[in-house]
Amino acid sequence: MQTNPIPPTHTSLVAVGDSFTEGMSDLLPDGSYRGWADLLATRMAARTPGFRYANLAVRGKLIGQIVDEQVDVAAAMNPDVITLVGGLNDTLRPKCDMGRVRELLTEAVERLAPSCRQLVLMRSPGRQGPVLERFRPRMEELFGCVDELAERHGALVVDLYGAPSLADPRLWDVDRLHLTAEGHRRVAEAVWQTLGYPPEDAEWRTPMPATEPPGWVSRRAADARFAKQHLLPWIGRRLTGRSSGDGRPAKRPELLPYEGPA
Repeated sequence: MQTNPIPPTHTSLVAVGDSFTEGMSDLLPDGSYRGWADLLATRMAARTPGFRYANLAVRGKLIGQIVDEQVDVAAAMNPDVITLVGGLNDTLRPKCDMGRVRELLTEAVERLAPSCRQLVLMRSPGRQGPVLERFRPRMEELFGCVDELAERHGALVVDLYGAPSLADPRLWDVDRLHLTAEGHRRVAEAVWQTLGYPPEDAEWRTPMPATEPPGWVSRRAADARFAKQHLLPWIGRRLTGRSSGDGRPAKRPELLPYEGPA
């Protein structure tokens, strides 16, 4: 007689990373961001009374900043689950020392893995288009390092990069760097299942139904808006050494009881 596996019980979650984990661009009515980590924490809290959650992520952070500013804080909290996603911002920089990125990611994993019951790493999603193609070799080198570290330290890996659904441009915001609300929902489902919980959406990997692609004029107008509103400011920050996360506090800096977004 086959029995269903017993779902895990986790009493706490700490999320570490950059804008992807902060939740951009899953915008709430009050102007704040929700994102996959909040969605995941809400589900976990619904199963476990007194569940606690912290989200240390800050947009724009490089892996060195994540190590310096977030890793020790997360390790000191000793939660059941830590999610770590970082290094992708480094790969998108014009100059990137991938050897140094691997060293820093290794340092982060070595410090976090012993401090929690389960460390979760990710192969980040990639949007179809020229940006992904330009930086694909760096991204795949980063993800190769993620796989090696996971095997060495017993971490789980959520393979979002290999999910066809998350490459669909319709699941990405107009800035072409961050997922929409539906994209974040699918990521939350992916992490949920990887942790051993029963699926709530067994088809999260399934691509969205095909639609008629926009015409040439619409595409060029969207390209122009993207360049003005997002690409040029991003280039400006790179040239001046600034980051979108400069001066921003962590999203949820303390490990406190959590039931879901207010």
